Amino acid sequence: MRAWVWGAFLVLTALAQGTDPREEAKRQKELLLQTAGILPTELVVQQGEELFNRKGPFGKTMAECDFGLGKGILEGAAARLPRYFLDTGRVEDLDGRIVTCMTRVQGFKPQEVKRPEVVAIAFYIASKSTGHKIQVRLLFPEERALYALGEKLFYARSGQRDLGCATCHVTYVKRRAGVLPYADVLGKDLSWTHWPAYRYSNDQTWTMQDRIRACYGNIGHPQPSLYSMPILALELFLAYNNNGAVVEEWPAFVR
Repeated sequence: MRAWVWGAFLVLTALAQGTDPREEAKRQKELLLQTAGILPTELVVQQGEELFNRKGPFGKTMAECDFGLGKGILEGAAARLPRYFLDTGRVEDLDGRIVTCMTRVQGFKPQEVKRPEVVAIAFYIASKSTGHKIQVRLLFPEERALYALGEKLFYARSGQRDLGCATCHVTYVKRRAGVLPYADVLGKDLSWTHWPAYRYSNDQTWTMQDRIRACYGNIGHPQPSLYSMPILALELFLAYNNNGAVVEEWPAFVR
């Protein structure tokens, strides 16, 4: 069903030009619900829930994992990530913590961890933080050091086009695409609260890791590897600067 539904759906999106991205996303959601009766985000969340409850080689499900609030507690957990974890001695985001859970707790070998499964599980866990406020702290030295690196990377200009994150999200924040897709009434960029998400423009399911890698590609800079320190540093910087923002919908539905 997915192939023909998504294909027809993407044809509809091609007709939309110059509209408010937020309003257009709402319209596309309504069209898809009328056509298929279910959203891609819902399907991926369902898949993620199944994977979350799947037993690994050690005979354990992911309910044995601690995502920051205690074993198996998911309500609001994603809204508090990235954060430092004592059991690993490092800062982890949602993606990285899922990998830690799958390898350390469930017993999967690193090469057995499939990226689509990590994304699906991230969608499911993130769905438990819809309606929660972002609450990211900088209590540990490791968190503060990573935040400082993220800030440097955010404002650094690099790549073939001599651009950086701040070029779009700060310097020209009021000029991008006519209407900002993710900003509050004060113009503060709230992109963090919109990932993970389903991108209806190209039928992709992305976490913030994928979004950051794509941004680097857009500015002509080599993409950082998944789960790498540059990505994690930028995530911590973005998350901390979105503290207090309410997650309207995780996973989100974006252009």
